[in-house]
Amino acid sequence: MAVYIYSITGKQHPLRLDDLHGVGESPADLRVLNAGPLCAVVSDAPEDLRPKRRDISAHQEVQERLMADGTVLPLRFGLIAADDASVQAVLEERAEEYTNRLDALEACAEYHLKASQDEEALLREILLDSDEARQLNDAIRAGTADAEAPVRLGELVAQEVQARQEALAAGVIEALRPLTRQLDSSQPTGSDFLSVSFLVADDQEEAFLTTELSVANQLGDDFEFRLNGPLPPYSFV
Repeated sequence: MAVYIYSITGKQHPLRLDDLHGVGESPADLRVLNAGPLCAVVSDAPEDLRPKRRDISAHQEVQERLMADGTVLPLRFGLIAADDASVQAVLEERAEEYTNRLDALEACAEYHLKASQDEEALLREILLDSDEARQLNDAIRAGTADAEAPVRLGELVAQEVQARQEALAAGVIEALRPLTRQLDSSQPTGSDFLSVSFLVADDQEEAFLTTELSVANQLGDDFEFRLNGPLPPYSFV
């Protein structure tokens, strides 16, 4: 029977799963598969699994419980294997890789940071700092600019936005990097200029949080920082 895989741990993990339930409309009991130095937490896979809030929440609760008791390799929602034997075979084949990864994640959690800047404030900043952009904008508003001026202004502003946001993102990352073991950047979406995950050791957590708050305060009210964590270290598995 197909099995749903939640996490991989070392065999020394206490694996307290008694009051947890798995994914699916009629969730099966969680169970543990052993293979050498590793364990996988699984359940029977439900048919037609979909990323419903109920199931994503159940998946996350398993990760958080395991993480509270020890190191875990949290697997993404929706991972299904053909049967128990398939899972155990992979644990055996990749035992060294998974063991090394568990060692790297020991006593760590993930924090995910997104940041954005108020668009009107950014535009004002560009017009204040760039003579060319300001002159084009003034000419357009006065009706004295040529027909191509709006296009040139749009291109100039877009270039300035990209350059400034890239510099801001780099500055934030460099301020926090010394307090983390690893980081994983992703492409920001919407108005965000930063989307990055940090792997933070427990003994650096307070310094990391203090520094993140300090950076946000230094940048000011035109910026919004959204820090989510501590999380299971999905980005670093």
